[in-house]
Amino acid sequence: MVRLDVITTRGGDAGETSLGDGTRVRKDALRVAAYGTIDEANAALGLLRLHLAGDALADAMLGRIQNDLFDLGADLCVPGTSQDRLRVSDQQCLRLEAELAEMNALVPPLRSFVLPGGSPGAAHAHLARTIIRRAERDTVALAAEEAVNPAVVRYLNRLSDHLFVLSRRLNGNGTGDVLWTPGASR
Repeated sequence: MVRLDVITTRGGDAGETSLGDGTRVRKDALRVAAYGTIDEANAALGLLRLHLAGDALADAMLGRIQNDLFDLGADLCVPGTSQDRLRVSDQQCLRLEAELAEMNALVPPLRSFVLPGGSPGAAHAHLARTIIRRAERDTVALAAEEAVNPAVVRYLNRLSDHLFVLSRRLNGNGTGDVLWTPGASR
């Protein structure tokens, strides 16, 4: 499906890039920003996977999610919603929801907001979650201007929730969460 013989093409030296359908656009186009932020989130998930301390279940979930994020990038790099290209499906979102529900059943309800931190894995999950939130904002901005597969926005929204609950799981199912204390520094 993919073959990359040459990495340095010099095609982007003038500030433009090619979309998946061959259209040339500026590198600061909304579409390029959206899938670029998804790529950034994927790199953050790669770092998170280094801090899982042998947690095979979390690693498997994140491996699937990293592949899904490439699907999202492929979806977004081709304008429109035609089904003749790789498109994200609601099945991918439903899988996230099931994993999220399973993890959430193991953590106690929150009585305060959670600060990013605790274990290294949880801290990296929070970082990835915030990048996913930015990807979601970028994609919503794009969708206001151009046609975007609505499953992409749903997936990103669900993924940020998934990563939040995963951070709690990585913090000893919430026992190592760092909780916000309102006004503590006054």
